[in-house]
Amino acid sequence: MENELVVVLDVKGLQCPMPLLKTKKALKDIPPGGLLRVYATDPGSVKDFQVFSLHSRHTLLESTERDGVFSYLLQKNAV
Repeated sequence: MENELVVVLDVKGLQCPMPLLKTKKALKDIPPGGLLRVYATDPGSVKDFQVFSLHSRHTLLESTERDGVFSYLLQKNAV
C-alpha cells in the first residue's frame, strides 16, 4: 500500500450525516481499487463507516482514533 495514491477527505467538525455523504461523493471520483482516507471528529461516524462498508461493498481497511480524530481508510470496490 506504500506506493498507492491515497485521496484524503477531511470532514472534521461535520456531524452526521455529512461525513458519510461527502465520503460517498468522493468515492465517485476514485477509480475502482483506489484508496480514500477520511478524517472525522463525529463519534457516530465509527458505526456509520462500519455499516456503510458492509452495505456498499467498499472495504474498510482501517479504522482508528487518536486525540478525538477518527481515521478511516476505504478501498473502492471493483464493481
